[in-house]
Amino acid sequence: MNIVVLAGGLSAEREVSLSSGSMVCAALNRSGHSAVLVDVFFGPGELKDARDFFSAPGNEEQFNIDEHAPDLLKVRAMRGDSGLGTVGKNVIEICRAADIVYMGLHGEDGENGRMQAFFDVLGIKYTGSGYLGSALAMNKAVTRRILAGTGVPMPGGVALLKGQDRQPAYDVGVPCIVKPCSGGSSIGITIAHNREETDRALDEAFSYEDEVLVEEYIAGREFSVGVLGDTVLPPIEIIPKEGFYDYAHKYQPGFTEEICPADIDGQVEARMKTLAKRAFDELRMQVYGRGDFIMTPQGSLYFLEMNTLPGMTPLSLLPQEARAAGISYEELCGRVIALSLQKYE
Repeated sequence: MNIVVLAGGLSAEREVSLSSGSMVCAALNRSGHSAVLVDVFFGPGELKDARDFFSAPGNEEQFNIDEHAPDLLKVRAMRGDSGLGTVGKNVIEICRAADIVYMGLHGEDGENGRMQAFFDVLGIKYTGSGYLGSALAMNKAVTRRILAGTGVPMPGGVALLKGQDRQPAYDVGVPCIVKPCSGGSSIGITIAHNREETDRALDEAFSYEDEVLVEEYIAGREFSVGVLGDTVLPPIEIIPKEGFYDYAHKYQPGFTEEICPADIDGQVEARMKTLAKRAFDELRMQVYGRGDFIMTPQGSLYFLEMNTLPGMTPLSLLPQEARAAGISYEELCGRVIALSLQKYE
């Protein structure tokens, strides 16, 4: 098949997306497809015939992820104002010429359903959840409201809009977690231990978007559980070497220890898998996703969020979970495409 792997863009997770996309592109080419990596912001360049683009060798370059999120103002300045918004020149043309678009995007526009809805209108096939599931799961405040009463336990917390009175945030108590409602890769997340730190954390989170979530801090072991169609993958435990599982710990080698399958009781694993699949279904997600959990020393489980387009970088969790289930990286990419095509049957 001719496949566009769409990545990059103007999200704070731009480098993560390019790293994921380059690995997916290489894996698809190894599997016999004609896959090309396209940066959604910069586009594929000049095209005479979009179909000819797939005859060129795929982009095998491996993108490295810096310890800090990219400067998006510099990225935007590199392209200049083309009048095309966040979608680069000829992106739509090359995506229309593909048999399917592999969504390697992360963060805004990639995971919040906008690009998915745009592609639906244009009749372009793509991998992963549709626009509705993407939008519902991307917004952590909406996720909380949907999962309330479904038996999926979540930490206590409140959502705040920029300019709103901050008293509800203070009422959550300390320590607390402050994070953008629709962010990813732990960008903009802070643990606050007093009111002054809460205010600073709110300022930081509001610098990324206009709605933030303040949750009670739950101390415990951190896990993640992947969902691939009707299959729930083995849980993986994430153990940061120091601090918490922030942007650097997620993408820098040696910062975090990951254990998969996780060393947990069989009953705990079964409940974690059940909760992950229930959240996946309640949020109207499709094809694949990844749910994050905290388990307290007393054994209580708390669901944190569902990732609609899990990372596929060298250090990403979903490929490790798939490998523990006997699914190679190439097979994982192939299953994502096969399950995605079933949406259109």
